[in-house]
Amino acid sequence: MTTLLVIAKEPRPGQVKTRLTPPFTPAEAAALAEAALADTLSAVAATPATRRVLVLEGAPGPWLPPGFDVVPQCAGGLDERLAAAFAGCDGPALLIGMDTPQVTPALLTVDLADCDAVFGPAEDGGFWALGLAEPDPRLLRGVPMSTPTTGAVQRGRLLAAGLRVRDLPPLRDVDTAADAEAVAALAPQGRFAARLAGLTAVAGR
Repeated sequence: MTTLLVIAKEPRPGQVKTRLTPPFTPAEAAALAEAALADTLSAVAATPATRRVLVLEGAPGPWLPPGFDVVPQCAGGLDERLAAAFAGCDGPALLIGMDTPQVTPALLTVDLADCDAVFGPAEDGGFWALGLAEPDPRLLRGVPMSTPTTGAVQRGRLLAAGLRVRDLPPLRDVDTAADAEAVAALAPQGRFAARLAGLTAVAGR
């Protein structure tokens, strides 16, 4: 089976989902981030895995379900932090972020026995998931993150290394208010959708 990694930030106002402000306040943006993280962790908790690891910047809170090991993110850019997350794995590993609360156990149940990597593209040009049958931090170091071409560069890095890559369905990250509305509609029963609906109703948005 596979180690499931979630890389995340502690949902603190002003530190997460800053592109949601405006229309949301920093506290509201953090509340949405917390709901997205909780939905993501719930999906991971329901997915068969050898080990579940939260690679966290900050401190865990009541949103963390049981069954997760928590390790701190290393210093450096996002490429270095992702690379370090994989470096801590002994066997097959799948890494996702906290930005796709619509993710499901079905999407996360991947078989790395018949390929070397799985790649989940994000609609903004990044990627929401990366799985490696044999984790190698060198595959991530130096990849420019948070650009419209991040996904293409990362996938190209995998292919250039001679890996057999299987693609996962594209998902939409929650970065903006429009993203939030679209993602909530895809998972209307989740915590994220409920939190968004509550904030929207209170503010009359």
